[in-house]
Amino acid sequence: MVLAHLAGIKVFATGGLGGVHRGAENSMDISADLTELGRTPVAIISSGCKSFLDIPRTLEYLETKGVGVGTFADGREGKVDFPAFWTRDSGIASPAVIEDERTAAAIIAAQSSLSLSSGLLFANPVPSRHSIPKTQMDTIMARAILDAEESGSTGSDNTPFILARIRELTGGQTILANRALIEANVIRGTRVACELSELDKKPLGLADGTQPYPANRVVPATEEVATNRITETQAALSKFSRGKEPEADIFVAGSLAIDLSCDFNPKKEASATSPQPQTSNPARISQKIGGVGQNIATAIRYVNTRVQFCSAIGNDSAGSMAREMLAAKGLSASAIVQKPSARTAQYVAVNDAQKDLVIAMADMSIMENCNLEIERVWKPQLDRCKPKWLVIDANWDPCSLQQWIKNGKNTGARVAFEPVSVAKSKRLFASTAIDNSGLAVLPDHGVSLATPNSLELASMHEAAREAGVFEGDDWWRIIDAMGLSSSGSRDKLVAITNSNLVDQGTPQQSIQLLPFIPTILTKLGDKGVLMTQMLQPGDVRLSSPAHAKHILSRADPDHPTIGGVYMSLLPPAEMVPATHVVSVNGVGDTFLGIIVAGLAKDRPRTLIDLIKIAQQGSVMTLKSKEAVSPEIRILRDLL
Repeated sequence: MVLAHLAGIKVFATGGLGGVHRGAENSMDISADLTELGRTPVAIISSGCKSFLDIPRTLEYLETKGVGVGTFADGREGKVDFPAFWTRDSGIASPAVIEDERTAAAIIAAQSSLSLSSGLLFANPVPSRHSIPKTQMDTIMARAILDAEESGSTGSDNTPFILARIRELTGGQTILANRALIEANVIRGTRVACELSELDKKPLGLADGTQPYPANRVVPATEEVATNRITETQAALSKFSRGKEPEADIFVAGSLAIDLSCDFNPKKEASATSPQPQTSNPARISQKIGGVGQNIATAIRYVNTRVQFCSAIGNDSAGSMAREMLAAKGLSASAIVQKPSARTAQYVAVNDAQKDLVIAMADMSIMENCNLEIERVWKPQLDRCKPKWLVIDANWDPCSLQQWIKNGKNTGARVAFEPVSVAKSKRLFASTAIDNSGLAVLPDHGVSLATPNSLELASMHEAAREAGVFEGDDWWRIIDAMGLSSSGSRDKLVAITNSNLVDQGTPQQSIQLLPFIPTILTKLGDKGVLMTQMLQPGDVRLSSPAHAKHILSRADPDHPTIGGVYMSLLPPAEMVPATHVVSVNGVGDTFLGIIVAGLAKDRPRTLIDLIKIAQQGSVMTLKSKEAVSPEIRILRDLL
């Protein structure tokens, strides 16, 4: 510690920390490193102190010495325990919870600016997969301490004896845990140091642009740095404070993934425009943060709407990368759960020379079997946020989807559904989901809005048919009430859309799904967007001459919940040349994000207006190397 301080090193990563020994009230056996930390301004990152020490008295001693103590949340919510070296849980609550490395760096910067002589202790729990259960560790510890007393091992001989005995009693488990926690602490310490370095690079002055000193005063460099650091610290601590859920108009529950985009890049003289199967192909490969849910949340944030994003990551390098990239986008990680035994989601897209998708591979297994996390972690957050909209994507398994829909309804939020893919779009109407919850029709429907492409719509329709929902009395009751005419229906559909769409069955499929999803926006690529919507009684469009051509049917004027069916084919915002297309990934996610952001406003614009704005944003993403184009920020005032 002393040498680190003399060398100007502010972050010191190690395995564990000493502490107050049991019975120290008589023996006065207190590790010297506690005393040193109380007088040396270095931030220690360790896995707490060993559980054969007196942890409550250790924390009390550190407080007496003026040492700030906090524990990294490491994917956990609410209060967490101060770790006991080989186990993540000690039964002793940590004095503070540190959300991430940036928060830790801000605290270090603040302490440094105040010229305090004491240090900081950031406890980093041992990785979950190497943590020894607390109950098992308590039993082993009691036996080791008793053996030490019986052998007469005291003073400097006490700790080595107990450590050796614990190693024997655990069959070497502690050795594996030692290696894992040291690696984890070094990684965490490095990231904190990097964040601290970034804070040091920040421009001088206050964040709000005010002058901290009289204009005619020459400010010493040390004071400038201190002012800047305190300002950055306040912002970071405010942003990552725990115990209070961020306010949100929209709650997005979906996938968070690392995306690899492989764009076919043939030589100029080659005539091929698509990669050849069963061989290696030249490509440009890029990596970025993705996941349908994350993309949607990013789009919502870009257009200045409050959003809370929840997802799951694994305890792996991809998960660490995803968390860091999420923070860089300004999205809170407070609802990101770490599942130690799972792999962080990854998505690999292989595109042709025109950037059109040829094939994609997705590992989204982490999104399955999350029922426990939904009920214990995310539902309480959803209840506290009370959002206007809940957005879910089809990466969840069928039962989890229905769980989300139920929770959204109970909270009073309207639910938007992004089908993700042809295969996963079926999950909304999977027989298991229907058997478990009884998918309801209007007015008790669970999903208010869906944004499939034409293939996903057909897949959803097929799944609904296979599940037998088109044979139910409730469905027929709504279909009959819609007032659709059997005579001349094709001609009317063709007049509103076009013959190709009608021949494909796209308008018909969307109509048949309306009893379950009253608004369906079918994305048709360069053919535009097909809007199919169930109107409520009294909707002004039912009596407006300007909308008459889009009214497919009118219900009985006395019907309590159904006014009619509205359909419109909106042309694309822009025909984008193939040479201007950078990536198709994230285009649909951008579309839904902007739509929902607009609908969440206190005075939302018409759905047609929002579709047109969302189409503009989709074009921006189509031309961007990012999964969601940052340029969509210019659309925020249009919403």
